[in-house]
Amino acid sequence: MSDLAAASFVRGEIVPERAAPIKTTGFVGFLRTRLFNSPTSILLTLASLLLLWFTVVPAIRFLLVDAVWRGTDRSACLPENAGHAVGACWPYVHAKFIQFIYGFYPQAERWRVNLTFILATLLLLPLLIPRLPAKGINAGLFFVAFPVIAFFLLRGGGLGGFGISWLAGLLSGLTDSISEAGRKLTNAGEATEAVGPMLVWLGKLVVLLSTAVSFLLWPLTWLRDQIQASPRPVWTDFAATAIIASVLVFVFNGGIRDGWRSLIASLVVFAGIGAVIAALGLDHGGLPVVDTRLWGGLLVTLVVSVTGIVTSMPVGIALALGRRSTIPLIRIFSVAFIEFWRGVPLITVLFFATYMLPLFLPGNFTVDGLVRVLIGIALFAGAYNAEVVRGGLLAIPRGQAEAASALGLSYWKTTALIVMPQALRHVIPGLVNSFIALFKDTSLVSIVALFDLLGQLRASFADPVWSTPTTLFTGFAFAGMIYFVFCFAMSRYSLFVEHRLNAHRRS
Repeated sequence: MSDLAAASFVRGEIVPERAAPIKTTGFVGFLRTRLFNSPTSILLTLASLLLLWFTVVPAIRFLLVDAVWRGTDRSACLPENAGHAVGACWPYVHAKFIQFIYGFYPQAERWRVNLTFILATLLLLPLLIPRLPAKGINAGLFFVAFPVIAFFLLRGGGLGGFGISWLAGLLSGLTDSISEAGRKLTNAGEATEAVGPMLVWLGKLVVLLSTAVSFLLWPLTWLRDQIQASPRPVWTDFAATAIIASVLVFVFNGGIRDGWRSLIASLVVFAGIGAVIAALGLDHGGLPVVDTRLWGGLLVTLVVSVTGIVTSMPVGIALALGRRSTIPLIRIFSVAFIEFWRGVPLITVLFFATYMLPLFLPGNFTVDGLVRVLIGIALFAGAYNAEVVRGGLLAIPRGQAEAASALGLSYWKTTALIVMPQALRHVIPGLVNSFIALFKDTSLVSIVALFDLLGQLRASFADPVWSTPTTLFTGFAFAGMIYFVFCFAMSRYSLFVEHRLNAHRRS
């Protein structure tokens, strides 16, 4: 019986061959698994191919196939002279390339712009390569020393004074403005019947306050007057500032017991500043002054975008921490600041900074137009970055700060060493997204008479020498390529940093 049962399970014929497995590797496998694996995928693939056919192919024909590459004026880019349908007019870009990069910067002084670009590249590249050493020194040079050097290289001019003279002048101007406001309040009160006595009392109080501040500032102003009377005021001011600052650093970092290292570092920093002053001749008037109204092209685009990105980060971090503060005044101020700047368009900020801000300044106090735009963009971008950073702070468990507090770390050390690094790691995509948006938004400065890359491009269209049907499209295509290169580079590098910082999280 068992033999009969066993025989019933024995197959009496050969098993047919199985079908070959579907190939999932190589080009054919990619097409089968990614593009044509379902009816929906087939429809989407065909639609994408049609979209590429009607967009990419005409773009390539315009930029490369039908383009004109040589010529000296508009006649080379006309269809009747070229003998075919003309695409991009690249001789126009070649003729206007210098204008796109430097704007109206004087030709004899363009070496200063080139030197600034070279210094920025030499200082930025080591920061972007993780394995290179001395990141602290490199960051200090790029974020502290380079902006000052770039300012005097690009704008020119010299130093009328250094730290003490500058601080004394600023504080004296502030007290004079307060005193002037007090006198105006007094005059307005004497001319008003309803609230006149109150305004008079308030004006006298403001004048008294400014007088008291001026009395407290008397030693500083006396020292400034002595410095200005010396034979070499810049170097005298520099030496006095270096001595005072180094002594303060030495005292507040431990004095005789632990302050020697900080003292040496301070003296080295001031020695480097002195070398820059001597090299640029800032004590004798410096380089020829180039007004910022002559700047333009890619120079203005990079100055506005890099300054906005660098300065908006500390503003955003401070506002994000302030919004989470337990002190009501700081929290309310941070919330009001963020909501105000996020609720105002950037165009309004630029108009206000350019045309309305001078109305609120004292009569003898002026701020350069480009500087006003930079301040407005930094505050505007800082408000947006604050919310991005706050999202990263909310992602950090409260237990980490509690553990740091249990170990005896202060609030600032906990924030700087534990909480903030992790928060910034979480929000790298959001921050880079804000940076890319800011880089592209720099084109808005053209509405306040600052000719950035796009502004110079539009200005070049008015040249009748290159007035052709394709000049407009060629110029915008060229500008689009430049914007794409910078934005794509930022995007890819942020992706690299994100993968590197989160390598321990990948299994």
